[in-house]
Amino acid sequence: MLHIKKSTIFTLSALALAASFTLPAQANVVASIKPLGFIAAAIADGVTPVDVLLPDGTSEHDYSLRPSDVKRIKNADLVVWVGPEMEAFMTKPAGELAAQKNLEIANMAAVKPLLLKGAKEEDHHDEGQVHSVADADEDKGHHHHHGEYNMHLWLSPLISRLAAVAIHEKLLELMPRSKAKLDANLQQFERELADTDKHISAQLAPVREKGYFVFHDAYTYFEKQYGLSPSGHFTVNPEIQPGAQRLHQIRTQLVEQKAVCVFAEPQFRPAVIDAVARGTTVRKGTLDPLGTNISLSQDRYVKFLSQLSGQYASCLNGA
Repeated sequence: MLHIKKSTIFTLSALALAASFTLPAQANVVASIKPLGFIAAAIADGVTPVDVLLPDGTSEHDYSLRPSDVKRIKNADLVVWVGPEMEAFMTKPAGELAAQKNLEIANMAAVKPLLLKGAKEEDHHDEGQVHSVADADEDKGHHHHHGEYNMHLWLSPLISRLAAVAIHEKLLELMPRSKAKLDANLQQFERELADTDKHISAQLAPVREKGYFVFHDAYTYFEKQYGLSPSGHFTVNPEIQPGAQRLHQIRTQLVEQKAVCVFAEPQFRPAVIDAVARGTTVRKGTLDPLGTNISLSQDRYVKFLSQLSGQYASCLNGA
């Protein structure tokens, strides 16, 4: 039997304790929403765990943090989120974090030039799309995620790649000894993302000219990337049901523009979509902008994009 002096054990314990105060052996990564968790999990695979704050089936637009959420943010080594215009619930706790622990995607220098303007009611009126100036009153006070820019950044493969690079850099600072694995993970993510991008481009090419309505204005980055032709959206803020005048406009446009699909979302299946589509040849589909049915693991961001592409293609093709 091996005998070790108590003094030796104490010295080893003290050394281990001292080491734990310098760099974490495991950095605790917390992402605000699932798609950002997918990206973080791809880079952190085999290195450190990733946690997501927003529970499945809830909306990022009106979520309120629980005390346990605040504790998770406070104890995290790295917090990844979009920005205050998207997750208002993150503004205060993220603001209390040290700069090296706080990764705000919308604030990244490389991301800012890629931001797309957010929807404005009067623009839609001018374009003959869904919203009118008269209807703009319905949305006043509900633009917390639609300031100057559209903040659904995780639906851009370009921005998501930049987010992955930034997460890689942050984790490298925290865990330099894991450099080889982190580097390999980033390279794999970039390779899989490039392959998936090509596959989606090919899958959606035949339906680029087909018109459709989405339930809320979340998909601009994805639509621009793949050249899709949205006819408009039901609402800017998914928490606010569109009014009678707007629904009349949409129904008119479903006939006039010959849109082939209207898309709901898993957490938003309003009866108004059924009502507007009733008696028309328009198909009903579902788009999931948060990947609610996808578990968190290494290859899930590309799976998330592929699933979204499949949801578009299925309805637009009439499958």
